[in-house]
Amino acid sequence: MRKMTPIAVTMATVALVACGSDDGDSATEATDAPAETTSGEGTDAPAGTTSAEETDANASDGEDITLWLAGTDTPEAALTYLTETYTSTTGGDLAIEQIGWGDLIPSLTAALPDSSSTPDVFETGNTQTATFSAVGAYSDLTPYYDELGGDALLPGFVEAGSVGDTVYSVPYYFGSRFPWYRKDLYEAAGVDVPGTLQEFTDVNATLKAEGSGAYIPGQDWRSGIAWIFANGGDLATYEGDEWTASLSSDESIAGMEMWQELFTTASVADATDTDETAYQAINDEYLPDTAVGTTLAPNWAYWSLGDISENEDGEAVAAWNPETFGAYALPGVDGELAPVFAGGSNIGISAASQHQDAALELMTIIFSDEYQTLLAENGLGPANTDFGSVYVASAADPAIAQISLDTAAVAKLTPAAPGWTSVEEQQLLEQYFQAVAEGGDVASLAAEYDDKINAVING
Repeated sequence: MRKMTPIAVTMATVALVACGSDDGDSATEATDAPAETTSGEGTDAPAGTTSAEETDANASDGEDITLWLAGTDTPEAALTYLTETYTSTTGGDLAIEQIGWGDLIPSLTAALPDSSSTPDVFETGNTQTATFSAVGAYSDLTPYYDELGGDALLPGFVEAGSVGDTVYSVPYYFGSRFPWYRKDLYEAAGVDVPGTLQEFTDVNATLKAEGSGAYIPGQDWRSGIAWIFANGGDLATYEGDEWTASLSSDESIAGMEMWQELFTTASVADATDTDETAYQAINDEYLPDTAVGTTLAPNWAYWSLGDISENEDGEAVAAWNPETFGAYALPGVDGELAPVFAGGSNIGISAASQHQDAALELMTIIFSDEYQTLLAENGLGPANTDFGSVYVASAADPAIAQISLDTAAVAKLTPAAPGWTSVEEQQLLEQYFQAVAEGGDVASLAAEYDDKINAVING
């Protein structure tokens, strides 16, 4: 795991940065390689907490606590399980508040510093997690790391929630991006599922020449950074005691030049389009004058793709049709899986909570076999990989669930830098990708945006 120097700042710092959400995956997910996890040995417990053995002995004495979850991603059955199990285990009551992704950062900024208003346990998008770790918003979970899943937890998410070897939050659920496609349009154009990243461009350029194409929004950096990663580049690197943007590395430039070719030759989207426009792109009549053969979107796009019909309320709904629609993992440069950006979230205990033992009890419930199974059975990718087989077996389309698991295993997150939320709040990557999509010189733009990122990335 990379070392990061803790930053001695107060929670007021969080007010200077804003949400970097990603589809509900903050969004959004970068490490150079899967992080090496910690064992938690030799680490003192956080102030106000006890050892796991002491917690079991003391219980929680019926304390009432609050859990803040981001958005409505957690299924109702899981919410019910948490409230009922917490009460039966401790005798206390658990209040769960689901905070909209757009309201999450302002709500946490206002509530976390005050022990009278803070949620006891809270969820953040994985691109937001590093900032909250850096400013001391979480309690130290290192002593309980193994109990909460240990090495079975997706390592990139663990690194996002860590400062040095200290684990402050752990992964809650994952998402990953991959291509969704129209089998009928591929067949009509005489193309097959690509086996390399260059073939992905070639296949979709052929589709465009035949009247369809790929929907590649110009500002969709969350999908586009896979081209940087696949070519051995990165968004930023950590050396010494600071982060440095690395869009100007030879590898990152090669990846963006490859992405620029894809946009120029194969995309039917505009340079100003965002990832919010990509979810339903391969549905019939999404674009009035153009069929779309391929789009890039997270695994949960499954629920918005397919044959369109009206439900009893007159709303347009999609029904997945495996005869027409399909998905595949994005291939890498040499045919291996490309390291795509992972969406999802982390969860941890508020350092300001007055109920540290009770909050730890809730975390133990959340990472129990029963709750992880419940998440997997309800289609929310459990970040504990031991439950991947349950996730696949319970999916409406097990093949797509397996693609989601496979791509998540090689996925990367955004840099675990204290100022990364500022990078997202200023939409620096949206601007960079749009400028490249508009035909700008990649090397010059990379140097320009490296300077802009460096101005804020270290907080």
